[in-house]
Formats: sequence, C-alpha cells, structure tokens
Amino acid sequence: MNVVSIRRWLFLISAIVIVPGIISLAIPPTLKPGIEFTSGSVLNLTFVEPVAESAIRTQLTVLGHSDAVVQKLGSKSVLIRTKLLKDAPRDAVNQVGERELIEQTLSAKVGSIESSQFDSTSPIVAVETVRNSAIAVGVAAIGILIYITWAFRNIPNPFRYGGAAIVALIHDLLVVLGVFSILGKVIGLEVNAMFIVGLLTVLGYSVNDTIVVFDRIRENVARSIDRPIEEVVNESVLQSLGRSLNTSLTTLVVLIALLLLGGPTIKELLLALAIGVVSGTYSSIAVASQLLVIWERGEFRKVLRFLRLVPARGN
Repeated sequence: MNVVSIRRWLFLISAIVIVPGIISLAIPPTLKPGIEFTSGSVLNLTFVEPVAESAIRTQLTVLGHSDAVVQKLGSKSVLIRTKLLKDAPRDAVNQVGERELIEQTLSAKVGSIESSQFDSTSPIVAVETVRNSAIAVGVAAIGILIYITWAFRNIPNPFRYGGAAIVALIHDLLVVLGVFSILGKVIGLEVNAMFIVGLLTVLGYSVNDTIVVFDRIRENVARSIDRPIEEVVNESVLQSLGRSLNTSLTTLVVLIALLLLGGPTIKELLLALAIGVVSGTYSSIAVASQLLVIWERGEFRKVLRFLRLVPARGN
C-alpha cells in the first residue's frame, strides 16, 4: 500500500471537511458562546436532603432559565451556571431578584436549601477569559514547534518536522472549531470552559500521534539516508498505522460511551475530544507526514511559483 502516492486525495478529503467549517466560522456568530464567554452567574447550593438533577432542571426551565448548566457536586450539592441574574429594583415593593426567586422555588419544589454561595461573571471578565484562552492555545503551539525542532535536531531539516506538526495541529483545531460552529448554528451547541479544556487536550493528542509517526520516520532515515523521502515516509506510516488506529479506536469507544451515558455538563468536552481523536489520527498520517514529503521534495515552491508568490529560478 502506497499512502504517499495518494497524498493529493488525502489533502482533498481534509479540504472537504475543513472548508464548510471555515465558511460557518466566517458567518456571525462564529461560535455560540456559553456563560463563561459572555457573562453570567454561578449559584452553589447545598440541600438538606439528596436531590435529583432533573428536578432542578425542570424548575429552572419553568423560571425561564432553560439554558442553565446544572452540575451535581455530590448527592446534596449542586452548581448552577446561568445568564446574569438581575437584582430586584431598589424601589420595588414585595419583589425579589432572580437569584432569590430561584432559591425560593427550588426550596419549595425540590428540597430545603441548607446553604448557598453566589458569584457573577461580568462581561469584562468574560472577554478576559476569551483572550486568555486564545493566548493559551498560541503558547502551546509555539512550545510544540520548539520542542519538536529540538527533539529532531540530529536529522536534516528538523524545523520541517516541527512546521509540519504545527500545520497538522491547525488542521485539527479547524476541524473541531468548524464542527462546533456548524452545530452551534444548527442545534445551538455552546462553547464553554469545558470546550477550551477539550481543545487544549486535542492539541496534545494531535501532537502525540504526529510524533509517533515522525519518530519512526527519524529511525528509518537514520538507517538509510540515501533512500527517497517518499519511500521512508510511506514505510514509516505503514509501520505505525496499526498502533495509531488501535490507540484511537479504544479511546474513541470510551468517549462515545461517556457521551451517551455521561451528564450534559461535560458533553462539550467529550465531543471536542471525540472529534479531535478522529482528526488527530487522520492528520498524523494524511497531513503531517505528507507535508513532510512535499516539503522535502520542493513541491511547496512549485505551488508558490504557480500562484506567482515566488519568482521562478533564473529570474
């Protein structure tokens, strides 16, 4: 089986998957932000007796907070994230704020509340969260590039390995972001703090898969320096293919089981991981290793020359 010979088809598959996501990302709103990225309130309640999460969700829906995130911290403790709760007007008589209304309703309909803690996230803090998340992704990408370049320093052109890994990483990020953008417009899927955790985890998984293939390429290059790069890469991909697929499939089975049986509070994390596992496995074989081939063969320059971004030799 010659994987390298069909690299153009592999790139086409990636384009078919990524382009719809990029189009969706270009249409406002890019992603549907959750409470952590807009503004909102967090209510930590401890009940006297154990309570059911479904009962709390039902009462919140009745009160107009159907988008609230409910997370059980124990049999009696519940964390509720919802939109910014308003206080009662100062000049109002016999009126209560939204927080007090939630507590009173839950206490009457679900169970007596022993204690409560309340906190709010302002729009300024939400913007800071978005900025810090973007910085975290950027710093991780730079660190990965530096590490791979250093780790492969004993073979020719180590920077190309790091560069190809970063392109594969961007490929996986675009796949995850694109899917979430499309689902956000179709079914209202939000991105929240769990999504950022999943995105950063996908970075690590993507790079891990890529390094497994690159490490085998490094070993085969060291054994036979004079062999054409496309032969070395194809042999290395086939040698590591079974290991990569087995690891990814076992991970994916667990993630799908958690998606079907787990709670809704971590569904964004699990979905991002599931998409990232599939995309990361594919990109390590069909993107990163193939980019290394076309880079070593000088095909990048041919493409740039075709697009008239670099002059032809001799000009």
